[in-house]
Amino acid sequence: MTQSITIPTPDDWHLHLRDGAMLEGVIADSARHFARAIIMPNLVPPVVRGDQAASYRDRILKALPVGMTFEPLMTLYLTETTDPDDVEAATKSGLVKALKLYPAGATTNSDSGVTDFVKVQPVLERMAEIGLPLCVHGEVTTADVDIFDREAVFIETVLDPLRKRVPGLRVVMEHVTTKDGVDYVRANEKDLAATLTTHHLIINRNHILVGGIKPHYYCLPVAKRELHRLALREAATSGDARFFLGTDSAPHPTDLKENACGCAGCYTSINTMSLLAHVFEEEDKLDNLEKFSSQNGPAFYGLPVNETTMTLVKGDAPVTFPSEVKTGAGPVTVFDPGFDVFWKVEEN
Repeated sequence: MTQSITIPTPDDWHLHLRDGAMLEGVIADSARHFARAIIMPNLVPPVVRGDQAASYRDRILKALPVGMTFEPLMTLYLTETTDPDDVEAATKSGLVKALKLYPAGATTNSDSGVTDFVKVQPVLERMAEIGLPLCVHGEVTTADVDIFDREAVFIETVLDPLRKRVPGLRVVMEHVTTKDGVDYVRANEKDLAATLTTHHLIINRNHILVGGIKPHYYCLPVAKRELHRLALREAATSGDARFFLGTDSAPHPTDLKENACGCAGCYTSINTMSLLAHVFEEEDKLDNLEKFSSQNGPAFYGLPVNETTMTLVKGDAPVTFPSEVKTGAGPVTVFDPGFDVFWKVEEN
């Protein structure tokens, strides 16, 4: 028996589009299912100034296929030399919606990230004044901290002290992967939210390591124990306004994933909404999919919910997704959940 659910068109509050041939190859997958997206600035070189963000936005819009609409919500990469005046000007112009904090070395193209938080204090204070959110990659990168503990240690040693130093700073903990992160968000009712990815709701660290290394499940932050995955699923499906969708969809050419030093990231833009409908139905919370994917994010960022809609239909036969997406930068392997999915987006 066919089932269907109609929701306001979703937004993606954490997206990697890359640039050049890769951007041209993947942009349609996001524009097909999402009205807007917070665009990550970790290009080479990174997007650190307002004029660079404007140029990148123009390249994204130019890459859109004819007839498709999509609004890139631009961010700036926070560095120790970021100019508070440039940040404020880019924000007041309507161009920039957030700044992105990468601890140096935390993930792909994060070498320009922050090592000394004292040096970014003036920028953070200005952001608190103008209400500009800080999107945080919440991991420490010191060698003595186990990779599976990086998020919990970051919360204790970096994020909580930072928020106490800059009261009023609005923070989004991106791609939370632990129960520690979920609990921290819930313990702080004001000025704090979190994005959750599709793949972290589906995989735990066993998926990466058991039966041989699975490079297409390798991401940063790395997937954790099952107890953490279950905590993420409960938070995502709860309807709590502090949690919303950020896919962290991160395209890499397949040969750079299947590599002696494989790149971190899962490509989920193409099948995220089908996978989320599956997860929410499993949790008997399908009615909360609209909050997670369409309402909570706009509320935090002070934007209207999209007026257009998306319909997801559940059929009797499994949906078939392509195994890879062809781009001018090489093929990109699509995230495989490892189970049959019966929900599909009804195309207009």
